[in-house]
Amino acid sequence: MFDFKDQVVLITGAGSPRGMGRVFAHSFAGLGAKVVLCDINKEGVDANVKELKESGFEAAGFAGNLCEEENVTSLVDSVVKLYGRIDVLVNNAGISQKVTVADMTLGDMQRIFSVNMFGLFLLTKAVCEVMKKQNYGRIVHLSSVSGKRGGGVFGGAHYSASKAAVLGFSKNLAREVSQYGITTNCVCPGLINTDIWKSMSAEQAKPVIDAIPMGRPGEPEEVAAAILFLASKEASYITGEEIDINGGSHMD
Repeated sequence: MFDFKDQVVLITGAGSPRGMGRVFAHSFAGLGAKVVLCDINKEGVDANVKELKESGFEAAGFAGNLCEEENVTSLVDSVVKLYGRIDVLVNNAGISQKVTVADMTLGDMQRIFSVNMFGLFLLTKAVCEVMKKQNYGRIVHLSSVSGKRGGGVFGGAHYSASKAAVLGFSKNLAREVSQYGITTNCVCPGLINTDIWKSMSAEQAKPVIDAIPMGRPGEPEEVAAAILFLASKEASYITGEEIDINGGSHMD
């Protein structure tokens, strides 16, 4: 199970030295995939690609702002030119901002949606055209527990709204592309042990942890496991779905 040998996996938001995108890349690479890392942070992408190659994995990196359509077109064209196909897209790139609605500006709303929804839309649309020609593809979007229960961890209402939009977009897309052998699903992480969590004070962290039945944050590897499943050939009859990864902080 979960054999990604010779598959090409494109992962956005993969430029942090300790972020989830880096963990996703190593998880796929360890199962035989050729991984392509993309992030606006060129130094971070280069460092993560170097680390993967030093571990004996095949990897490539592209830096650019995916909110700009010309950059998206260039990225997809470059990946196809390099590897000939794109089998898996993991839309991991995202930003947040802790602010109340009363203090939020239209610019704040536009900035959050630009990355979390509009950039995701542009890349998904472009990659779908490649996958349609292959008659195969797996798309996994990173939504959030905040998009389902309306915040309560990090970010403001604009973050929750953008992540809820990802869920609706993915479900509708599933109806459009399933006929081409493409599945599109979401994972909805809760509190995950990343730098954002580690930056919180003990006083800030306590009420967040107290609201999680498991009493701890999740690990990036636990999110990666769900993504690997949804991106696998074994998940061929699952589309338009979402998997909650939150330690019980939200239950449907």
